[in-house]
Amino acid sequence: MKVEYVNPFVSSGHNILEMVLQQTPSKGQLTALPSTFTSEQLNVTLGVTGDIMGTVIYGMSMVTADKIASTMIGQPIKTFDELAASAIAELCNMISGNAMTLLSEAAFVCDIAPPTLIRGANCKISTFSIPAIVVPFILTQGIFKVTVGLKSRK
Repeated sequence: MKVEYVNPFVSSGHNILEMVLQQTPSKGQLTALPSTFTSEQLNVTLGVTGDIMGTVIYGMSMVTADKIASTMIGQPIKTFDELAASAIAELCNMISGNAMTLLSEAAFVCDIAPPTLIRGANCKISTFSIPAIVVPFILTQGIFKVTVGLKSRK
């Protein structure tokens, strides 16, 4: 995995989380994986196409998702409903969109697919053996993981 594919998601994740949640996230220990696997209870996946292809997965516990959605909506989430799901998906879309802008500025032509929200623990999502880097962001709401599995189309 090339660092120039991951850095835009790290930078964008930090900036968007700080802007939306009004706090400065800290970055946890990065982990390299041979392919993408997530054991989080809630995952948002986005496909990337163009010069770079693959998948980005945003994963978190349901408790963290509830707390993040509550912060975004401005009221407590009692059950993770469509409004909460929409808030989480939009947060992930914002991070990905900003990362695409940064990739474009680095001369990569690529685009993202609409987000897909997946609930359930121990979910395995295949990236066809594309190596992945997991970037955990530590928030007061919990840990928000960004798993970047991208490679050059060439």
